[in-house]
Amino acid sequence: MSLPLLPLPLHALPHPPAPAQLIRAIDPRVPVGIKRRLVEPLLNRTFAEPLAEGEFDALEGRSITLAIEDIGMSLTLTQESERLLVCHEPGEATIRGGWREFLCLATRREDPDALFFQRRLLIEGDTELGLMVKNLLDGREEGLAQGPFGELLVRLERLARRTS
Repeated sequence: MSLPLLPLPLHALPHPPAPAQLIRAIDPRVPVGIKRRLVEPLLNRTFAEPLAEGEFDALEGRSITLAIEDIGMSLTLTQESERLLVCHEPGEATIRGGWREFLCLATRREDPDALFFQRRLLIEGDTELGLMVKNLLDGREEGLAQGPFGELLVRLERLARRTS
């Protein structure tokens, strides 16, 4: 004899984890190989023109870490043969801040220099390398929020507004 299934009231169900908690729990467990397959094509399409024009050449053989502290995520990048690559080693420089600050930087919602002057984004380690990368990101007239990368950023922004 089977027991009848009783519907559970919604208030009795546990709340799903906040996106930041979920990312913090998952990101350290994601192998670099998977991050490479997900992130590299997106970055290389987004920056195809500046890569081809040699604007990232100063990053050749060097590395920079983007650390999004409030969600516990970091990504270290280098350039090799006109391509941006995700690498496992820590960067020579780190740009550190919250995801909203990185979102503001990418979408140009706020002046990038103001984000650094207000210490909402920080450069640590090789500051010359960090400033070079910051200036490359800042020099993109349309910002980074174009194409598939822009669509992803817009979705993240909507999600953030719902969870705030």
